[in-house]
Amino acid sequence: MTLEELDKKYVLQTYARDYTNFTHGTGSTLYDENGKDYIDFASGIGVNSVGHGNEKLANAVCEQAKKIIHISNLQVIEPQAKLAQKISELYGEDVGVFFSNSGAEANEGAIKLARKYGEIKFDKKRYKIITLENSFHGRTLATVKATGQDSFHPSCFAPYIEGFSCIQSLKDIENAIDDETVAVMIELIKGEGGVAELPHDEVEHLAKVLKEKDILLIVDEVQTGVFRSGEFLVSQVYGIKPDIITLAKGLGGGVPIGAVVTPHKDIFVAGDHGSTFGGNYLSTAAGNATLDILENIKKDGQLDATIVYFEEKLKEVIKANQDKFDSITGIGFMRGLKAKNSDIQIKTIKQVMKEGVIVLKSGNNTVRFLPSLTITKDEINEGFARLNKALENI
Repeated sequence: MTLEELDKKYVLQTYARDYTNFTHGTGSTLYDENGKDYIDFASGIGVNSVGHGNEKLANAVCEQAKKIIHISNLQVIEPQAKLAQKISELYGEDVGVFFSNSGAEANEGAIKLARKYGEIKFDKKRYKIITLENSFHGRTLATVKATGQDSFHPSCFAPYIEGFSCIQSLKDIENAIDDETVAVMIELIKGEGGVAELPHDEVEHLAKVLKEKDILLIVDEVQTGVFRSGEFLVSQVYGIKPDIITLAKGLGGGVPIGAVVTPHKDIFVAGDHGSTFGGNYLSTAAGNATLDILENIKKDGQLDATIVYFEEKLKEVIKANQDKFDSITGIGFMRGLKAKNSDIQIKTIKQVMKEGVIVLKSGNNTVRFLPSLTITKDEINEGFARLNKALENI
């Protein structure tokens, strides 16, 4: 039985899979079972923040696994406490952290935190949360309803959880607030929505309005966080201080982990929320090693330099392919090439895979790039050489 046959027989078919069988990777290069190499401009959808086969991360995971992989959260977990401290220090704010296993779980935690805030803060309970069109917040029943895309709300999963309203633009949010609104949840860069960056002035205005009304601002940084923007949080790029921030993807370098980060430390009390696996020894050991690596390449200038270099390569692609692409979207190492139409987008993704480059699909006909943050200039050069060759055949 081939691997494809095995997968189709025993794995629930919830993904339209590519059946390339990768066996190992080094840095931002993956190798399949036939020895063919691929430049990875996707990093597992923004998860492999320090690349493949990173020695420091692998050693941290291995050494921790030899000691303790998991105990319950009924006992204190040293690497968990240290990771929470590190997140607070990198953010530069006095915050508390709850650890989960994924971005969807982190957003669920943020929703619960907001709803309890709405219970204890106001005379009349507030519970409604406003989100934006083309957003994506997860696959659970609550987070999928918070997601501002109708395609994620098929009737087969109904009835959905109440209390979410999707607004078309930032400018419309203020008028949508009523006496039951407790929070606004946004992505500052819409990962699934065309890698679209929200206008900075409108975000700053919204943050100010919400603060005046005692309404929480939740920023979903599941994809944008952990230095992907060039800063630890994209919220720092925008100069705002949200009430709740959610993290996941790149935080563990590939080991599943999520986090709810908030200065509102006294809302949750013992028993309000929990997770059996969340923040265990293995995942938080991985998180500490990952943040150490990324903090170092930020401090020594490597991260900023490679971001600039990658952007220059994207500009060269646009200049040479004005018949295929309209613009570059996003910031840092979260970028998109907006294609003229969906046909060009799909053909680009498929053709570059044939040439040995992995990229991703996003909304609004966008080809998405989420390389590891430790990618080298040589890997960038090789990846774009292959990308340009692929584009010649489209």
